[in-house]
Amino acid sequence: MAAKDGAKSQEDYKLKDMKPELGERWPHGGQRGGTGWIGSERAASTYDLVEQMFYLYVRVVKAKDLPPNPVTSNCDPYVEVKIGNYKGKTKHFEKRTNPEWNQVFAFSKDKVQSSTVEVFVRDKEMVTRDEYIGKVVFDMREVPTRVPPDSPLAPQWYRLEDRRGESKKRGEVMVAVWLGTQADEAFPDAWHSDASSVQGEGVQSVRSKVYVSPKLWYLRVNVIEAQDVEPSDRSQPPQAFVKVQVGNQILKTKLCPNKTTNPMWNEDLVFVAAEPFEEQFFLTVENKVTPAKDEVMGRLISPLSVFEKRLDHRAVHSKWYNLEKFGFGALEGDKRHELKFSSRIHLRVCLEGGYHVMDESTLYISDVKPTARQLWKQPIGILEVGILSAQGLSPMKTKDGKATTDPYCVAKYGQKWVRTRTIIESYNPKWNEQYTWEVYDPCTVITLGVFDNCHLGGSEKSNSGAKVDSRIGKVRIRLSTLEADRIYTHSYPLLVLQAKGLKKMGEVQLAVRFTCLSLAHMIYLYGHPLLPKMHYLHPFTVNQLDSLRYQAMSIVSARLARAEPPLRKEIVEYMLDVDSHMWSMRRSKANFFRIVSVFSGLIAMSKWLGDVCYWKNPLTSILFHVLFFILICYPELILPTTFLYMFLIGLWNFRFRTRHPAHMDIKLSWAEAASPDELDEEFDTFPTSKGQDVVKMRYDRLRSVAGRIQMVVGDIATQGERFQALLSWRDPRATCLFVIFCLVAAMILYVTPFKIIALAAGMFWMRHPKFRSKMPSAPSNFFRKLPSKADCML
Repeated sequence: MAAKDGAKSQEDYKLKDMKPELGERWPHGGQRGGTGWIGSERAASTYDLVEQMFYLYVRVVKAKDLPPNPVTSNCDPYVEVKIGNYKGKTKHFEKRTNPEWNQVFAFSKDKVQSSTVEVFVRDKEMVTRDEYIGKVVFDMREVPTRVPPDSPLAPQWYRLEDRRGESKKRGEVMVAVWLGTQADEAFPDAWHSDASSVQGEGVQSVRSKVYVSPKLWYLRVNVIEAQDVEPSDRSQPPQAFVKVQVGNQILKTKLCPNKTTNPMWNEDLVFVAAEPFEEQFFLTVENKVTPAKDEVMGRLISPLSVFEKRLDHRAVHSKWYNLEKFGFGALEGDKRHELKFSSRIHLRVCLEGGYHVMDESTLYISDVKPTARQLWKQPIGILEVGILSAQGLSPMKTKDGKATTDPYCVAKYGQKWVRTRTIIESYNPKWNEQYTWEVYDPCTVITLGVFDNCHLGGSEKSNSGAKVDSRIGKVRIRLSTLEADRIYTHSYPLLVLQAKGLKKMGEVQLAVRFTCLSLAHMIYLYGHPLLPKMHYLHPFTVNQLDSLRYQAMSIVSARLARAEPPLRKEIVEYMLDVDSHMWSMRRSKANFFRIVSVFSGLIAMSKWLGDVCYWKNPLTSILFHVLFFILICYPELILPTTFLYMFLIGLWNFRFRTRHPAHMDIKLSWAEAASPDELDEEFDTFPTSKGQDVVKMRYDRLRSVAGRIQMVVGDIATQGERFQALLSWRDPRATCLFVIFCLVAAMILYVTPFKIIALAAGMFWMRHPKFRSKMPSAPSNFFRKLPSKADCML
């Protein structure tokens, strides 16, 4: 039973094939634009990667000539649209008989049980029951069908009827009613019956939206020198440094080595800035009075928009900027003109447009274009993703004492982020929304995440206790692993590593298609660098890249959080893998076994060659000897034979190629084998929040792991230093022996044909076990006795 349960759990973590009914299919019967449905079955090209969902749309535009209330002598009208048990309301206007709402209501046809659509116009009352003004009733069978790309259905004026529908009343309302799908233009901003329970500010957060990342630039500040900087104590020349602040980013130059009023630095400081440039460039020249005290001697404030933009590595003109004397206020403004000499600073500042500003890990990069649009190449393909549905989602929060989940999906590729609508209280939501991206490089990754909406305006509380959108799981798909023009329909497991261990949160169903626009251009890209050329002509250091990436992520999350509805910080950080650089025992183990797997092929090859040499399989050893003789006699066949062998291996492996995109692999991630303490360490805060004993134990464990790494790195260094010692005369006798050996070997090789040497060496290497000794060989003994610099280590 345990084995069966284990096998079942392994199956749960795998990718599953699906066969959804994709594309628009319109039922038979009726005529287009008339009653019922259109008469022919057809497939549309806009929404062909999702399953079709039908909606009844009601657009309430405006009303006129509404009768005033006989008691209050005014009218506060609103409209209520009712279909069966579902009701949608517009906002109400105070004291207006000709209101305009222009609001669309969408009712899922699968859940509509009624045969009529009722549109009520009511008068809002503060104390008593709302007053009935009139209504309009539509028969569902008479509602026309709108098929995109038809223009929107024109609304019409309808006279209001009394409660029984027997007579017309004063007043008219302009309404349009039609049947359509999620491809309708009205769908994204419509009020949805699926989210009828959401009120107030939460209404915005349930709608599907498209976001665009801010345009990011690198700001390079080359601080060259300053002149006439004076401290408050003029008897002591200052030891100056420069501090530059852009937004929340603060960088400092090194201290000028000399105490002087004309310091020099010639140092680069690099920042991340986003359009529109809202932050100021704030520079101060400061004096290090004591190790704990800095004194400001001058400052410069400037908008970022005044600085030059460069697209390549050409030199930027430097400028002298006058420094404002720190401490001069508005009252002392006139004294500035009395100063005969003013402090100034020499800077070279530019906005770099030739770099790609990285806000995501290079392992999962989705965008490689430089900042400047004029440097962009033509797109080489189109990526289309149909976000179909999810199955078996876990409850993420409690609402009114009931466990529930309000899921939505976010996808990120390039600068474009998309967010599906939120399906209220559903463990098996159906989104069926399709999105498109332009592709500029196939070696990029699209990331999709599923989240639980905790900002619906109710009394919901997530499992973590905080009111943040909980993560349900994430999927990454590398475009280069997809065949062109093929539709991939799979169900991806949503896996989350929690402090208690690995948990499957459900599955998400996706339809993905990568369309290639230019095969020649795509093949051309495979021979060119991934990033723009500025990254290679003037590269950043590793520490700079880490710092700049963190700043870029902070800017992107802050800007997207200001959208309406906001794409919140916890979502952006999860999608951009903000914590991928943090230490984890689990990740360390996973990476170690990845290295072992990489070298397993070489190890297997060396083992096979050892078996050949030890004649474990006589037939194989004989065939290998024959092949060896042929290659020695005809050395020109060595390279062709090697390439032919690789060609045949490639053809053989074609049968075993993967038929589906890669997904989160629990074995590769070492997720199931992680111990509780390792998981607790991975989810610990930084800096740690644990007690002293726990930290001491973890530190000792980290020292043991680091000790093993240290030994491996030391062994590799030792072997390299022994190679250097062969000719360095550090061991005079060893070097003398090696030099004499080289002379003798050169003479022998000069007079002996190479074929004979190669044949003799090969036959000696493949000699029968009877002629082998268990002792190490003489060259091996000689090499191991060579000195290394390990003797000099403290």
